[in-house]
Amino acid sequence: MLGLAWSFTGSPISAPKHESTVSGNPALCIKMVTPVIRTVDLRSDTVTKPTESMRSAMANAEVDDDVLGSDPTAVLLEREVAEIAGKEAAMFVPSGTMGNLISVLVHCDERGSEVILGDDSHIHIYENGGVSSLGGVHPRTVKNEEDGTMEISSIEAAMRSPKGDLHYPVTKLICLENTQANCGGKCLPIEYIDKVGELAKKHGLKLHIDGARIFNASVALGVPVKRIVQAADSVSICLSKGIGAPVGSVIVGSKSFITKARWLRKTLGGGMRQIGVLCAAALVALRDNVAKLDDDHKKAKILAEGLNRIERLRVNVAAVETNIIYVDLPKDPKFGAEDACKSLEVLGVLVIPQTTFRIRIVLHHQISDSDLEYALSCFEKLFSSVPEEKV
Repeated sequence: MLGLAWSFTGSPISAPKHESTVSGNPALCIKMVTPVIRTVDLRSDTVTKPTESMRSAMANAEVDDDVLGSDPTAVLLEREVAEIAGKEAAMFVPSGTMGNLISVLVHCDERGSEVILGDDSHIHIYENGGVSSLGGVHPRTVKNEEDGTMEISSIEAAMRSPKGDLHYPVTKLICLENTQANCGGKCLPIEYIDKVGELAKKHGLKLHIDGARIFNASVALGVPVKRIVQAADSVSICLSKGIGAPVGSVIVGSKSFITKARWLRKTLGGGMRQIGVLCAAALVALRDNVAKLDDDHKKAKILAEGLNRIERLRVNVAAVETNIIYVDLPKDPKFGAEDACKSLEVLGVLVIPQTTFRIRIVLHHQISDSDLEYALSCFEKLFSSVPEEKV
């Protein structure tokens, strides 16, 4: 990616032939002049590149056929993640979406079953409706509060019993997300998860945790993963988000749960052969990168504080608990989040529009202090160039 240093003006300009003008908004005209080789990729923590240690481990991985259950590196990874999560067994899957889908389908093994989950959850919003389209499972949403939780009383009120009205599907599962991405990477309190687990048991339901960034929660809370997910019957743990492996997730649960999950993985086309090359990189990520998450969180807080000092931007700094930042822009219909993201991209700063006037930023271990300073300077230049009366 070629970043470009800009000069800023508040009104349209005529650029000489050797220069070009970016004008998605008449209120903001940006003249590109001097090329600068720099990219700061803050779109997600999934954009990290494999480290040299990972590449070496992948090249030298001991492998066999995992569909036949004999890839030794896959077995090693699964045992290690199961131990970390305090569960009996584990299984590697190509993606977190598949991991969540398999988990829901194992627990909701009759078509027409119901899962209770947050209205702002990843499973509900970003996983193509797979639980319903592929599994015939009905999603029953409960409002996610700002802290990522759902009210316990609302969860209980949403449940439908097999002894209840014939008009309703039967609730079999509750899903939580930790950290909760759309709520800003919030960590669910352990006491809360325990209460949801108790509620599930009281009503004969299962509890699944989408723990895509569970290591972020563990580091932020200062609590082992196994304690956080103690009440859960199953957990999906991403190896790419947070800890920076190139591919894959691991789902954990009881031995019987994983036995059923292996059948579903094969059905969904997720059975792969010599996956040791992928699992080797994940083992390096577990060894090297979990300890780096605290730095990611600190950098996120520093960047959030800096962005919040820019007059026209708003960041709830207190809400930044892990590595995700949401930046609220002025509600200018002529210059929204998509415009801002395109303008920042020209500078080499890559971010994602979350809503019409909100930008998402995600920190990861390959963002340096210098990258942080550069990204902040680009935001300052961009938003100081927008005429105040237009904002």
